[in-house]
Amino acid sequence: MSSPADVPARSTHDHDSASAARGGATAGALTGVRLVAARELRALFASAVAPVFLIAGLVLLNSLYMNEFFLAGRLDMTPLFDALGVLAALLVPAITMRLWAEERRRRTFELWMTLPLAPWQVVVGKYLAALALFALFLVGTLPVVAMLVSLGEPDLGVIAASYVGALCLGSLLASAGLFLSSLCRDQITAYLLAVLAGALFLATGHPRVALVVDGMAPDLAVGRVLADSFSSLPRYEAFLRGRVEPASLVHFVGWTVAFLAANASAVRRLRP
Repeated sequence: MSSPADVPARSTHDHDSASAARGGATAGALTGVRLVAARELRALFASAVAPVFLIAGLVLLNSLYMNEFFLAGRLDMTPLFDALGVLAALLVPAITMRLWAEERRRRTFELWMTLPLAPWQVVVGKYLAALALFALFLVGTLPVVAMLVSLGEPDLGVIAASYVGALCLGSLLASAGLFLSSLCRDQITAYLLAVLAGALFLATGHPRVALVVDGMAPDLAVGRVLADSFSSLPRYEAFLRGRVEPASLVHFVGWTVAFLAANASAVRRLRP
């Protein structure tokens, strides 16, 4: 028969065992996510999607910026990040379009579902692979920062905030493109849908678009509501002005989480 003194010791041991089990489960889940992300990154580079995305995107973006730089002669990266918003809406879908659509076309989707991985692990792993490639794209623009620093004293705070905003925008577009890819068997369809989604998130925040939409229904002010409540453009532009606002972070993180959750749900429904 156990003595009263043994009860607290046994309770402490049980608590430690439960904590160790939870820690092991968390580590195992993160390992699964890491393995999926590494596998998808290797596949992106093996298929030439990543090299083409990085080389073509960086050449185009830097060319547009340097043309503006020599015309304006300002130590300011705002023109680069302005162009990056539009380019991201066109280029990020090129990364995400194959991540699920190709799996479904080649019928390797079922193989994923036979592995000892939860749908959310596969989804998050694929998302992190796409986001890592976009982050590498942003790293490719750092020579521009070095050039501006060598020429004068640019506002590094504004530049840093702009990079945070660019990563947030890329995160939203990657999660949206990944979700839409899970709904398609064709990469082109997945790409076009993702471009359309990106265009909606950005175009609805443009003042002219808001005015046109408001003109269709003046009493409802739909354009202004979309710009204030839905569009990512005003939030992205706030970062470009050097303002890292909690509301803007909530917008990007919230939409990213929503798309990832919808993606995991779609994968569960497709699971045989």
